[in-house]
This record gives sequence, structure tokens and C-alpha cells, in this order.
Amino acid sequence: MQNLKIICPNGHLGFAPLRPESFELGVQAHPDYIAADSGSDDVGPVPLGSDTSTSPEAWQRHDLEKMLLASRRLGVPMIIGSAGDTGANSRVDLYVSIIKELAQKHGLKKFRLGYFYSEVSKDYLRQKMQQGHVVEGLDGFAALTESELDATDRIVAMAGVHPYVELLRQGADVIIGGRSSDAALFAAPALHHGFPADRAYYLGKVLECASFCAEPYGGKETVMGIISQDDVRVTAMLPEQRCTIASVSGHAMYERSNPYEEFFAGGKLDMTHCHYEQLDERTTRITGSRFVPAEKVRVKLEGAGKVGERYVGICGIRDPYTVANVDRVIAWAREQVKTRFGDSGYELHYNVYGRDGVMGDLEPLRDKPGHELCVMVQGVAPTREMAEELTMIGLRQMFYARLPDVKGTAGSVSFPLDEVLHASAAYRWTLNHTVEVQDPLELFPTHLVDAGI
Repeated sequence: MQNLKIICPNGHLGFAPLRPESFELGVQAHPDYIAADSGSDDVGPVPLGSDTSTSPEAWQRHDLEKMLLASRRLGVPMIIGSAGDTGANSRVDLYVSIIKELAQKHGLKKFRLGYFYSEVSKDYLRQKMQQGHVVEGLDGFAALTESELDATDRIVAMAGVHPYVELLRQGADVIIGGRSSDAALFAAPALHHGFPADRAYYLGKVLECASFCAEPYGGKETVMGIISQDDVRVTAMLPEQRCTIASVSGHAMYERSNPYEEFFAGGKLDMTHCHYEQLDERTTRITGSRFVPAEKVRVKLEGAGKVGERYVGICGIRDPYTVANVDRVIAWAREQVKTRFGDSGYELHYNVYGRDGVMGDLEPLRDKPGHELCVMVQGVAPTREMAEELTMIGLRQMFYARLPDVKGTAGSVSFPLDEVLHASAAYRWTLNHTVEVQDPLELFPTHLVDAGI
């Protein structure tokens, strides 16, 4: 092939529905692949730990249906990565079942549906550690210990290009991926068709967030990437958007601790010498990217563990004296919780909004507090009943805080006294680590089945 064309309609499938107008323009450009990432750890540890999605299933179905019908109409492969926000096994199974249901609903001719899993068992890691392997931490995490492993409810490994390439080699028409590097599902088709890794990984990097690489900002609009042996070109499909040198290069570098390198299983993308050229109003051309293979293959791991049940309450404060002494009010409420429950065995969090002005803590407003504060109280405890009670105490006792020079409190703090709200259970990240593997496919079993009629 002289070049390969991929459209991406959504930078996090399901988080908000794709925009059908720009997607249809992308389909009309006759791409060779339609692909979208569907996951992120930006949503926090709760979905992974609780084995749920943060995105409504209706939105996920909407995007999957649009993409599936277009891919089958064009006769080109469709690829989804990190199914259902987390890429956990249950989310992969959910997407596989949705694809099968949609194929039956629309009477689609038989096609090959490939998928792979990404969950890693605690026993696998425990055995690795007992054999002397160090499961290294990332971003300030210490090396994994058995106690942290025990505190973990669910672990996913982040796949590179390898399971996608394998399923394409086997003839998959639709691929549903477990947890994956965002860029891998775009780089994989390019590698499968013989394009150089230097270009393929940059293609993935620029497409992974869809129209985030375009300006003006507009979420969930379709963009198109074209790879050749020499370059990558990216074009905004929405007529009102442009992929410019500034928007494309800015997107490529915005989330890097080292803005010029992106980690993948098996190597890094070096963007130090990238050259950007504006080809037309909506298209930028990129050359000079380089993929640097690693000596050893290390796969990133994400793990989440439950902290406890959680309740949330909110109050507003407008009295100027109470606003000025809000820290004392909170300290008083904390002491009342401590009297009831002691020093440990629970968590109590206060978030104060408006302390530094209505725009937050921007420097010009640093000394101009807002006239009203919003205080959110979160209580976390082993049981739902305890979490509810400690949150209620932590909230209501703000009303009774004993402050100096105050002869009465009525009206200083306002909130609904009759309830606090049950929220999702609290989870924390327990794993942000890497593990060395001999085979880049060993953590990602692949499967291929028939779908359609």
C-alpha cells in the first residue's frame, strides 16, 4: 500500500456521543479503517475497582452502532480499544455482546469478530514477585509489595500493538480490545500493512483523542490520519475545524512528563525531531518521529482497591464571619466525628469551593474571596451505615460550630438537614507499575468468533 487512511470519531468512546455529521464526512472519505479508543485512567479508580463503566451504556451502544454499520458498509475493519472505560474482562464481554446484538438487529452478513482480554490475576504477580521479579512503580509509586497486592480488587495490563496485529493477521473484521495503550490500536493496522514503526506510532499518538488535535476546540468530532512510508498527515473532518501546526504539535506533547517521549510496551516514541508542515487549511503533515525499541518488554499495570463505602453532603456558607473562619468550623466538626468514632477506621474529607474567588485559585483573585462558600463533605467507612452517620455528623456539626465572638449561629450555614447522599464506594489506585514479560502477547489472550447472519 502507498498509504493507509484511518478515521477516529471519538477520543473516548462512550464518554460523550460522537458527532454524526463529521463522522459521516469521514466515512465518505473512504477510510481503510475506523477506530476509536474507549478507555482512560482519567476517570479514576472507581470503575476498574467496581467493575463498572463510567459511561452510560446507551452512549456506548450509539457509537458502536454508528461505527459498525459504517465499517460493514465500506467493508473495512473496525477497532475498539480499552472497551467500556477500563478494558476489564467484563467490559470486553459487554462490547462483544453488543456487537453481536447489533449485527443481528441490522441483519449484517457474517463477519469475523476478534477480541482479547487484559485482566491480570494477583496470583500471576505474586508468583513473579516470589521468583525475584521486581514489579516497578511509575510516577512515584514504590515497587509493588504483597500487602498492596492483597489490597487490590482488579488489575488490568495495558496492551501494545501485539494483540491487535495478531487478530488482524487472523482476519478479524471487528476487534474489541481490552485495556490498551491509546495509540496502539491505530499504530497496529499501520504496522500490519508494513508501514515503519517510526510513523505508525506517531499516527496513533495524533489520532488517539480524535479532534483534540484540531482547533477550535470541539470534542467528539472525527479526524482522519493518513500514513505513508515518509510521513503522517492529519485532517479535521468538521469543516469548521483545522488541524494546524500548533494544535497537532500541542496535542502530541501536552500530557507527557517528558513531552517528547511516549511509553509503549516494547519501546518509546521520540518526537524530539518532529517537523510540522501546514499542507492546507485543515491538514498538517508530520515527519521526523522515531520509535525506539526497548531492550526488554515491560507492560504497564493498573490496579484498584476498595477503601470503603461513601456518603456525600453539601452546605453553603454566606455569613462573612463564618466564611473567614471556615477552617475553624471544619475543625470543630472533625472533633465531633472524632468523639463519636475515634481517631481511625474511617476517612472524612472537606472540599471548600469559592475560598479564592469564583474563578478558583487564579493568582489575580488570590486575595478576593467569594461572598459564598460551598463545602462538600465526604465520609468513607467500612460499612454504609457508618459512612452515612459520620458524614451526617461532619456536615451538621458545621451548623453548631462554636466560634469566638459569635452569640448565635442561625443563618450562617445552610444545607438540607434531612439527608446526605449515598455515593459510589471509594477506591484508590493500588497499582501503577510495570512488569517484565518474555512474550508481549502472554497477558492478552486473543479470541476469534463469527458474528452476523
